[in-house]
Amino acid sequence: MTSRTTDDYQAMAAAGIVAVLEPAFWLGQPRTHVGTFEDYFASLLGWERFRASQFGIRHLCTLALNPKEANNPRVAQGVIDLLPRYLDKEGVVAVGEIGFDDMTPEEEKYFAQQVELAREHGLPILVHTPHRDKKRGTERTLALVRELRFPEERVLIDHNNEETLPLVLATGCWAGHSIYPNTKMDENRMVALVKKYGAERILINSAADWGVSDPLKVPKTAARMRENGIADDVIERIVWKNPLAFFAQSGRLDLTEFGETPTVDQRALFEGNSVLRGQTPVVQS
Repeated sequence: MTSRTTDDYQAMAAAGIVAVLEPAFWLGQPRTHVGTFEDYFASLLGWERFRASQFGIRHLCTLALNPKEANNPRVAQGVIDLLPRYLDKEGVVAVGEIGFDDMTPEEEKYFAQQVELAREHGLPILVHTPHRDKKRGTERTLALVRELRFPEERVLIDHNNEETLPLVLATGCWAGHSIYPNTKMDENRMVALVKKYGAERILINSAADWGVSDPLKVPKTAARMRENGIADDVIERIVWKNPLAFFAQSGRLDLTEFGETPTVDQRALFEGNSVLRGQTPVVQS
């Protein structure tokens, strides 16, 4: 959500979204030094959590050296050295996104190192699968998980499609799907996958990055599922119960909180800053 405006948070709240999980990602251009990651991680744990809360949305995150920047020698090892300082922070519920972008030796090296960090900090992992040669990347990812002896039930393989979903479901890993407006996965294709495979260990997420994307794709996909006769209990598992069950493995989710209506107080400030620009503050308890 770092790349989105407060209008997106308002629209998400109006659509019934009460929680968001933001994975650490790249900025669209190469970072030039490790210090930029320090500020980025701090913003995910500070300002972004506050900004979401101002619209009644709980903000969680995953932190990692992302696969693309694993190939950047100016920052890669420095970020690995930095991560332990942040992985025990409140609101961090997994190590991620890790995985593959171009299937390089560097990506594999830092994948393995971050799996060990997840093990040391008692966290599950969120894994990015490559946009190019996705099947081979997914197969290598699953093989690495086995080689590293990381518990499959603590692995969420993301960005699946029709070709990779059966590979993931054949293991004990969980399967995520990023819903985009025009690429990777859309509502109708997701409906077909759910009709074929059901809801077991399947999740969906809204693409909400700096490119053409839509943070409302989860509720839109849920609506499309309902229109196509998929039962409400199946939809609820995919968009709510499964994500909670997976990330609760971090030991950092109070599941009772997610059944409560969040308090909103837009009079609040974060280090002297407000999300408002002259509007009347909303206060809801």
